[in-house]
Amino acid sequence: MPPHAQPLLDRRIIHIDMDAFYASVEQRDDPALRGLPVAVGGSRERGVVAAASYEARRFGVRSAMPSITARRQCPDLVFVPPRFDVYKAVSRQIHDIFARYTSLVQPLSLDEAYLDVTAPLLDRGSATAIAQEIRAAIRAETGLTASAGVSYNKFLAKLASDHRKPDGLFVITPRMGPLFVETLPVGKFHGVGPVTAARMNALGIHTGLDLRRQSHAFLAEHFGKAADYYHGVARGQDDRPVDADRLRKSVGAETTFARDLTQWAEVVPALAPVFGKVWAACVRGGHTGRTVTVKVKYADFQQITRSRSCVERIASQAELEQVGLALLRPCFPPRHGVRLLGVTISNLEAADDAKRPQLALLLTPRSLGRR
Repeated sequence: MPPHAQPLLDRRIIHIDMDAFYASVEQRDDPALRGLPVAVGGSRERGVVAAASYEARRFGVRSAMPSITARRQCPDLVFVPPRFDVYKAVSRQIHDIFARYTSLVQPLSLDEAYLDVTAPLLDRGSATAIAQEIRAAIRAETGLTASAGVSYNKFLAKLASDHRKPDGLFVITPRMGPLFVETLPVGKFHGVGPVTAARMNALGIHTGLDLRRQSHAFLAEHFGKAADYYHGVARGQDDRPVDADRLRKSVGAETTFARDLTQWAEVVPALAPVFGKVWAACVRGGHTGRTVTVKVKYADFQQITRSRSCVERIASQAELEQVGLALLRPCFPPRHGVRLLGVTISNLEAADDAKRPQLALLLTPRSLGRR
């Protein structure tokens, strides 16, 4: 154990995650929607699901899914247009509740945050008691439910909040931490996306215990700078602080192809879900940005990036696609096949009311004239 890890076991971190936030707000405000499979987003052909109720999730409907796919999986799905002003107002209510207990609050989006209650403003004897009180206050004051995870670091607190969703509370103590991680599939680790999980699986790393058995040198060879993080969390260690009011710097997604791409005509359909995922994350977080970056990794594992900063903030998924595809177009035809493409939007700012109507358009993006 690194010398800095032991004192960090004394920290008390809470992760609060609202349950199906956007959809739950809509069901709260419209009783006719309660019990129905609800998707917040655009129902048109090129729309995307920003959020799905738990009733919809039972059919496999999920955030960032194309609306046409969601409708196919759940024919009775009810689409509701987003109301960002309402979601932001409710989020402010929730953060006012957090502020009663600690000033160390790190929002991840409108519906999710870390709280450091090691030295709380209102001491209830334990972090668990504070989490229980916060959940009760959220229910009483907003009519919504939240799940909470309590632990000694951010990684485990987030795992704990996922463990009993929806409307649950789970605690991972320092004694439990390393054992809890052992049986967890690496795909469930925060910070390990589908592509990285597939790479780990190919290396024989399927669980936290498998990951723990790898040397730091091995992880550095295969995962570069992320090796420190993976090496630590496999042992239940995570020294990242709760950064109060830290704004997310970027939102990105990428996809690795089963077959290398060689033609421009293959790019547009291949990237459609990536653009949808990035924009859905912006919508959920209530922010947008001005800089678009695309990443290209070739069959020989060489990679390049191309970026463009816009004068105005990106206002729709269609605009994000236009900028991203324009950056990629000169890269085709490639000298080598393309095995991975990625898209990131950065220079993020909160989406203010003036931009709200344009953000709403994002969920029913206008056609780029290529379908």
